[in-house]
Amino acid sequence: MGVIKAAIGDAILTSMWVFIISTLRIVTTEVALFLGLEPYSLAGIFISTILNSLYVLTISLIGRVLGGASFNPSSTVSFYAAGLRPDSSLVSMAMRFPFQAAGGVVGAKTLLLLMPVQYKDMLKGPFLKVDLHTGAMAEGLLTFAHNLAILFIMLRGPKNPFVKVYLLSVATAALAILGSAFTGPSMNPANAFGWAFLNNKHNTWEQFYVYWICPFIGASSAALIYRSMFMSPTKQKNA
Repeated sequence: MGVIKAAIGDAILTSMWVFIISTLRIVTTEVALFLGLEPYSLAGIFISTILNSLYVLTISLIGRVLGGASFNPSSTVSFYAAGLRPDSSLVSMAMRFPFQAAGGVVGAKTLLLLMPVQYKDMLKGPFLKVDLHTGAMAEGLLTFAHNLAILFIMLRGPKNPFVKVYLLSVATAALAILGSAFTGPSMNPANAFGWAFLNNKHNTWEQFYVYWICPFIGASSAALIYRSMFMSPTKQKNA
């Protein structure tokens, strides 16, 4: 019963996350134009990182209310592989991930239904822009870097929670720019699945290979490297 409750919390949180994070480009553009700034500039990137930080803080608070819900399967894998989620198991993750994927579908579908027509061309979600293997390698490496940044910043970064989240937003923005010509990127299998479902690509080899398998490999590798380099043997044993 506990796993089912956690999975439902994951579905709710993931739907909220996919809904709000998919508006980031639109909101950034509108805020920049309102301030008389160019959206695709350093000023636009700064606005985007501030907005992303607010999104993450809001979702994190809701996640705590939901009992520790998660919205990113790759981050769940990395924290588990690092030994930082003793309450998780392979079985519990196998039950929670489908709920997160379903939450991604609900979030993307709801956003498309509510978004005004003039903005819908900005709601495409991540999609493959290169050949299959190049995209898979890119998404895996980007997810590796993203999760290594999450582990390092959240566990060894500054104590101020907003500064932590802002640094993570900067890292995420940098990776998003690097990966924009490859896979979107997503760095979140549930988010990628939600948009793939709407485009009828959710049951393809491309979706699972590029946006699930390789990100899981990248997230696990990040956790193992962090664990070997930054966690003491005592902490590893206790984890």
